Amino acid sequence: MRLLPSAPSALSASLALAAAVCALVAATPALAATAGAPAPTFTLNDTAGKPVSLADYRGKFVVLEWTNPECPFVQKHYVSRNMQGLQKEWGAKDVVWLSINSTNANHGEFKTAEEMARWMRAQGGAPAATLIDGSSATGRAYGAKTTPHMFVVDPTGKLIYNGAIDDRRSSNPADAKAANNYVRAALTEATAGKPVTVASTTPYGCSVKY
Repeated sequence: MRLLPSAPSALSASLALAAAVCALVAATPALAATAGAPAPTFTLNDTAGKPVSLADYRGKFVVLEWTNPECPFVQKHYVSRNMQGLQKEWGAKDVVWLSINSTNANHGEFKTAEEMARWMRAQGGAPAATLIDGSSATGRAYGAKTTPHMFVVDPTGKLIYNGAIDDRRSSNPADAKAANNYVRAALTEATAGKPVTVASTTPYGCSVKY
């Protein structure tokens, strides 16, 4: 005859399940910014300590790149020079590129402003600013899931792209060159006055360290 679990055992199992659910909820961003919706506003300090607001760039296209130097998927796009190439290509066309590190200040992979500035210089990166989101509040507001996770904001402040940088879901730098780059495609269409054909994809990479 099968024995039913005792009351204490059942209670322990229930508490363990509740704890697991709470941990999952806590690790999941509370909000998610979707294509077609207004981009959440934010003000973050750059690596020089200067406050930078999304509102500062109203009237311009803005790219938001979630980054973390420790992530192999981020390294893929910097080792291959893919990310720097995009930053320079679109910066020359008056698109504002903001790189955001939302690794929480209490996490082992957190980088100080000085460390992020040094890393970006070493990569030859060319964002308009590298921003430190040590509280992770901005990352959560956007529902940023991975590094990299890319967003494009139009001049009216509306999100027109949310998702992966490209369709090669690997950490191999050699894959970047042959990939279909969703960010370039979105910007090419949007800056030409056309609707973005692919406005949302599933991002890939390392989890944002909330």
